[in-house]
Amino acid sequence: MRLFRTAAVLLAGAVAATACGTAPAAARDSVVIAVNPEPTTLNPVLGFAPYGASKLFDGLVALDDKLNLVPALAESLPKASEDNKTFTYTLRQGVTFSDGTPLTAEDVAFTYQSVLDPKTNTTMRTDFAAVESVRTPDPRTVVFQLKYPYATFPQYTGLGIVPAHLLRGKDINTDGFNRKPVGTGPYKLDSWQAGERMVLTANEKYWGGAPKVKKVTLAFVRDDNVRATRLATGELDAAAMPPRLVDRFRNQPGMSVRSVPSADYRGIMMPMGNPVTSDNALRRALDLVIDRDAMVKGILGGAGKPAFGPLFAESKWYEKSIEHPVDLPAAERILDEAGWVKGPDGMRRRGDTPARFTVMYNAADTVRKDIALAFSSDAKKVGVDVAVDGLSVEALQKRMDKDALVMGWGTPYDPDFITYKIFHSSFAGKGWYNPGRYHNPTVDKLLDEGRTTPDEATRVGIYKSFQKEQAADPAWLFCVQLDHVYVMADAWNGLQQQVEPHNDGLAHGPWWNVEKWVPKQ
Repeated sequence: MRLFRTAAVLLAGAVAATACGTAPAAARDSVVIAVNPEPTTLNPVLGFAPYGASKLFDGLVALDDKLNLVPALAESLPKASEDNKTFTYTLRQGVTFSDGTPLTAEDVAFTYQSVLDPKTNTTMRTDFAAVESVRTPDPRTVVFQLKYPYATFPQYTGLGIVPAHLLRGKDINTDGFNRKPVGTGPYKLDSWQAGERMVLTANEKYWGGAPKVKKVTLAFVRDDNVRATRLATGELDAAAMPPRLVDRFRNQPGMSVRSVPSADYRGIMMPMGNPVTSDNALRRALDLVIDRDAMVKGILGGAGKPAFGPLFAESKWYEKSIEHPVDLPAAERILDEAGWVKGPDGMRRRGDTPARFTVMYNAADTVRKDIALAFSSDAKKVGVDVAVDGLSVEALQKRMDKDALVMGWGTPYDPDFITYKIFHSSFAGKGWYNPGRYHNPTVDKLLDEGRTTPDEATRVGIYKSFQKEQAADPAWLFCVQLDHVYVMADAWNGLQQQVEPHNDGLAHGPWWNVEKWVPKQ
């Protein structure tokens, strides 16, 4: 999620000299991109860019601009056994790591075995819970044997492959590789100044062809307004922007505004450790008072749509019946029946407990701030007092098991990818995964069935049932599904649009295929 420890910084003069508007188009073989968050590691085993597109690493497969699975380090998509329990990959010939070492099947096996090793501190292990073994019959062949049928398993094998020769026998949790990695990707790490920037340079021996953009500088800039200022002054070539800050760039020569559809949602995470937010009736009532249309229009400037659940609304997995209009009378009835009684001041309480809680938001994120304020206003209409509190990431992390929080997640991929970690009780309290410690046995059962059932039509039904159950016992009060809006220098050909997940950084955004860009002449 976009709540990480970073600091907005000025780039050095040498970087600014190649930034937007200061160099001829023919010389634009470098790009400066503002990103947030700053990664905490560059090791795929520990969760860096887990679904591919990291630029430093390749997986066995990747996703194209239509989100179709395509071969990457594998020469073709895997061969599946009839029971969907065995998947066989054949590696491309001639692929090397950036240190010149050839890629072999042993590197692939080592990568996945490291994820599965209980001593590895990674939240990704559950993604590969189906894996029983990884075999390497020869240097170019990798065979995954699963414990149960899992037809969607290949979608997970975009995981970046790490070199066994550099990590075998090391403590993968703390090794220096995590900040100075070696991969097979189109770019290599040149430098990383924590809290400031990361510089990548082209891997001239990349198996997919040497990139035309030779240097990619990632500036870690958390604050929306700071990003807008840096874009306007020419220190950045590209950045994600909240919709209300992009108008100044629409008619600026040499700049373009791009709106990209995404599965990225924002909602109010309601913690179960709070006596008010843990009340099912209060959560259901507040779900009915959120004016989502007003949020889309006023906060997003129309760049998005109302959100009612955690799955991508344009996908086959989505359950449309969970959608509903604003219904204040129904919300009032639910609260009345649950014993939340209005006092003379119009605010509710149940016994000695006032219907009052706090919604936190990342103080640097203007969209989250506006959502928190709008939600507070809507809740007050039915007598619920919601305070808003903009905090640093460090401060809100200490309170998110007790105070509500404006959060974001979402993926256009298979629903198992993120949904399991956000709503399954086994992830309760594990960082940004299920921070409110939501526990619903029916939800757990459906999510377990969703990842173990081989038949796709049956899985669609399971995830539709999951959405209905979550709507009846909401862990989150979903608000909006965003279009991602970017401001970019109009200096390259080859940009392709891709429906995006929540995650950003270099892995996602209009720059997801930067290795294929060509400077405009």
